[in-house]
Amino acid sequence: MPTGPGDILDLIRHGRASTRGDVREATGLSRMTVAQRLDALLGAEMIIEGDTTEATGGRRRRRLAFNTSQSRVLVAAVDTTHTRIAVTDLGGAVLAEDNIDVPVEAGPSQVLDRIAAAMATLMRTHDVTAAGLCGVGVSLPGPVDPESGRPSQPPILPGWDAYPVAEQLQADLPGVPVLTANDADAAALGEYAAGFSHVRSLCLVKVSTGIGTGIVIDGRSYAGFDGGAGDIGHVRVSPKSDARCQCGMRGCLAAVASGRAVAAELTELGYPAHSGREVHDLLAAGNADAAVLTQRAGRRIGEVMATVVCLLNPQEVLIGGDLASAPLLAGIRETLYSLALPRATRHMALQLGALGEDAAIVGLTRLVVDHEFSPDAVNAKLRG
Repeated sequence: MPTGPGDILDLIRHGRASTRGDVREATGLSRMTVAQRLDALLGAEMIIEGDTTEATGGRRRRRLAFNTSQSRVLVAAVDTTHTRIAVTDLGGAVLAEDNIDVPVEAGPSQVLDRIAAAMATLMRTHDVTAAGLCGVGVSLPGPVDPESGRPSQPPILPGWDAYPVAEQLQADLPGVPVLTANDADAAALGEYAAGFSHVRSLCLVKVSTGIGTGIVIDGRSYAGFDGGAGDIGHVRVSPKSDARCQCGMRGCLAAVASGRAVAAELTELGYPAHSGREVHDLLAAGNADAAVLTQRAGRRIGEVMATVVCLLNPQEVLIGGDLASAPLLAGIRETLYSLALPRATRHMALQLGALGEDAAIVGLTRLVVDHEFSPDAVNAKLRG
């Protein structure tokens, strides 16, 4: 196996080695070679080393850890009606943040101009320079082509198809890499990194104004051939329904069970709401009608997720997004378990995500760090 400094950093960063002895055992390298590799990483401030409480033969073992303070990541989680912008350390901890209300239907140029201006203000206010950035991560509420990084025929993003999102933002941050991802994929990766790195397969169902599923298999986000994996919001579940989806079709899951759909039903009942975010506020306020309608939406989502579960056999299914709540979880549980094969669910856990709105922020940070601190990238940097 390759055993350059970058490969050793990968072991440390993913928790597979935390001492010099662990590194020797995992790699088979000599004590001197391990010391040379670690000295290179310590010199570049990519890792830190400190005392532990464990003693062996009278000597305390020194613990190795990834240095999450060596640089910063700038992230923007774009939703249909607003965008959350944050500066994080390399572990995903939020150090500064801002929120801007800008609907994606305003078009990519205007939305990204607003994001770039808010990013510049956040950096200036908190003394973050472009030189101090590891990279920028942006999540979008639609499919993203994994090769080009551009939106790929996003059903609820009119005018965004193949738009050069990264290139426009990078114009204001020359030399800083900009990576893009689907919002559900980013949230799934964030939940995985923060608390589920021990599982082999994980799905996160994000239910907000739209519906999407992020998939992580063996620690990697699975986006499909051209970014369309997990886009369950546009599965037609009620072909005879008059409910029109934002994609232009009728009877899609998003048209009958998304935050937008629940908001429309609540508006008819006298509770003005236009998005999943406003449904969330009603749920938080204890609105009984919002709870009933959200649970009913969960039952429809569970019907589709039963197929997803039988196909992927995930170890964990998490519920995230604005509508993530006890009523939604109850509704999904009701139909998913009754429709899916017992074989597919017998060892599966179904629960609310732990990170809430931070999931995409943590996931985008992980996306950037995985890219910039991959073994090949680190080896090349240290050689250079």
